[in-house]
Amino acid sequence: MKSRNLALIALAAALGIAGPAIAKSDKPGADWMPAEQVKQKLMDAGYSSITELEADDGHWEGEGMKNGVKMEFHVDPKTGAITKEKPDKD
Repeated sequence: MKSRNLALIALAAALGIAGPAIAKSDKPGADWMPAEQVKQKLMDAGYSSITELEADDGHWEGEGMKNGVKMEFHVDPKTGAITKEKPDKD
């Protein structure tokens, strides 16, 4: 009985810790800007090509070419604003 209770407590703790991680989906939300519109905003911001764009942890994330440099970026899913941008070192 004691080991069963301990197992249930461990399971509850694990689910409690995993809960926040599950909250942010890797799928676009219903209120997100469509991927094609995000790509257009990136092109308007100076990107010449977008090689990757995916929903990740509550934002759009991807890679593309800007001024001849391969870049990684994060984009706000509702406004399309670039929130993070850096050269891709891979």
